[in-house]
Amino acid sequence: MGRKRAVLVGINYPGTKAELKGCLNDVARMRRSLVDRFGFAEADIRVLADADPAAPQPTGANIRRELARLVSDARPGDYLFFHYSGHGTRLPAETGQDDDTGYDECIVPSDMNLITDQDFTELVQKVPNGCLFTIVSDSCHSGGLLDKAKEQIGHSTKLKQVKQGKREERSDSGTGFRSFLKETVRDAFESRGVHLPQHGHQQSGHIDSEAEEPEIDSGTDGSIKNRSLPLSTFIEMLKEKTGKDDIEVGSIRMTLFSLFGDDASPKIKKFMKVMLGKLQQGQYGGVVGFVGALAQEFLKAKLEGKQGEEAEDALKPAMEQEVNSVQEVYAGTTARVPSNGVLISGCQTDQTSADATTPKGMSYGALSNAIQAILAEKDKKVTNKDLVLKARDLLAKQGYKQQPGLYCSDNHTNVAFIC
Repeated sequence: MGRKRAVLVGINYPGTKAELKGCLNDVARMRRSLVDRFGFAEADIRVLADADPAAPQPTGANIRRELARLVSDARPGDYLFFHYSGHGTRLPAETGQDDDTGYDECIVPSDMNLITDQDFTELVQKVPNGCLFTIVSDSCHSGGLLDKAKEQIGHSTKLKQVKQGKREERSDSGTGFRSFLKETVRDAFESRGVHLPQHGHQQSGHIDSEAEEPEIDSGTDGSIKNRSLPLSTFIEMLKEKTGKDDIEVGSIRMTLFSLFGDDASPKIKKFMKVMLGKLQQGQYGGVVGFVGALAQEFLKAKLEGKQGEEAEDALKPAMEQEVNSVQEVYAGTTARVPSNGVLISGCQTDQTSADATTPKGMSYGALSNAIQAILAEKDKKVTNKDLVLKARDLLAKQGYKQQPGLYCSDNHTNVAFIC
């Protein structure tokens, strides 16, 4: 009989610009479900939440450590489960390469030490065959969190392919990267509080703007926030955390590395190594494009005054990363397809997930609440596919625009949710 083990993370970001209401409730309800319905032992469920400042916090390093422990101990026949309720965000490309025009979908730990889609993919690749790792992410842009996993229900992959195709068409005429840079420069202005008019963000009925709130039935007196952290807010929060004003789009990954060092995302450490290589080769200005040049200027400023061992120590976490090609650090790029993971996302990559509060003051994530409602309907097993289709129907009836997604291999579409 395999073991059942879980890590649950709920982050409400109290007292910040990004405060949410329902994330801790989501985790408490899921914990009860794991014990009462799925037969998990209390001792095998690790919870990281920001309710009690004296308890271990859901920082990037702590979440990564718990997930690494979960996977490293896994054996064939085990069931692993990770539930995340909190903010999601998307990092734009920062290398400055013409063909690096995607996004890294991320979750946002309490200390802003982002965990990227590639981190999740690499984690799931370590899960042994015969062991299933189910991930529920009730956060914005969560449709891309298990990058390269097959999309069973959703439109995120198709959307990425269409957008990539359009970018390639544009780059043939020499305008692709320029067009992408316009978006990035817009984000840089936004981060300084300068708002530029938006054009063409609403596409085929899906939310494609991080500022847009999900809609809900007009009959409710409750309130709705979304679990998306726009780059402008993320950068403001990083500035508050560091006391530095020189953070902008083009240097976010550098900032995260200089802040968190070895505890930063492996993908961000790889990015640093590539940018250091460019710096040493003297590639500046037009050669690496506006964004890459920005990143390198930032890097030079960080290294000024550091010599010998001090500089070596600061850069060591990046230099120890294995990077086979520059493409590995491109936004949205990963290697192999993860076969032993199931992702149930709160929404598609281009959508936001709702954080709702009812008139009676009950707060929850819309996806998490839908999952609990479906599990409460009957005691018999619900498959991953059934769960996501029912959650979609339920959320649509409640007036939400977000569309949950299912990402996994064909083998895991019709297996029971969690175990």
